Amino acid sequence: MIDKIHSRYGLPFPVFPEGEVWLAGAGPGDPGLLTLHAVNAIEQADIIFYDALLDQSCLDCAKAGAVLEFAGKRGGFPSPKQHEITKCMIASAHDKLRVLRLKGGDPFIFGRGGDEVLALAQAHIPFRVIPGVTAGIAGPTYAGIPVTSRLINQSVTFITGHDIHGKLPRNLDWQALAHGSGVLVFYMAMKHFREIAEALLAAGRDPDDPVAFISNATTRKQRVITAELSHAAAAAREKGVKAPAVIVIGKVVNMMRALGHFRQEWKTILRSEIQDDKEAGHTSVSAEIENALPCKPEIAGKLS
Repeated sequence: MIDKIHSRYGLPFPVFPEGEVWLAGAGPGDPGLLTLHAVNAIEQADIIFYDALLDQSCLDCAKAGAVLEFAGKRGGFPSPKQHEITKCMIASAHDKLRVLRLKGGDPFIFGRGGDEVLALAQAHIPFRVIPGVTAGIAGPTYAGIPVTSRLINQSVTFITGHDIHGKLPRNLDWQALAHGSGVLVFYMAMKHFREIAEALLAAGRDPDDPVAFISNATTRKQRVITAELSHAAAAAREKGVKAPAVIVIGKVVNMMRALGHFRQEWKTILRSEIQDDKEAGHTSVSAEIENALPCKPEIAGKLS
């Protein structure tokens, strides 16, 4: 695949040397969100240590004879130990293999990518890191929620819902989170969300703030549940929201009312269908957009 892209468009792609370890982000679930650099790495790798949340079709790009090793970690399920994964990666590199650590989302966003490259550096193993699309941005996008909007928020904060021991992080500044950021995006927070909501409310966060739970982000199983912060934990429990999920808190969640028409859907679209859609025209949603925004469009125009 990469050879065809290179020959047609002349795009440059790095060669995967023997004895190196590459960490690549595979995105949050939709295989279409794989970057070209990630595909290039998958095609060249001799051994791939892959995460639990990957769409298995991502591995179809692997070359014949490549070794595929499951290295996924899921809370509450038996998982390989991190030191075991790292040890195997280093040993494989010493054996002059092209080693790929294929991780869900982005390697450096609330994962163990930083720990892994530190271990590689200490072992004097050359490595490369390939960024990936993270669920905290892609999941809301697929749900019709922009994590930033010029008319709503000038900041967004990404937060992990558990520490290295699986507990709610103790060093979070709840006052700052409640008042200092227009939008909060929590990763891996379902287990502790009741405590998170209580802490935010106690620190003064608006109890009417909208919350969106986006489970199985960007996949065929994606599900979105919304509620107000004051009773969001109860709503998630009643609706049976399960991990993996990202949680968005803030007024941008209301944008779903206007953008719901354009939520990403898992279906194959033919070029002929795209042309037919253009000829049919588009449905106006200006009234819904106006209702979703915190100020009127004529005011918005003055701010742009």
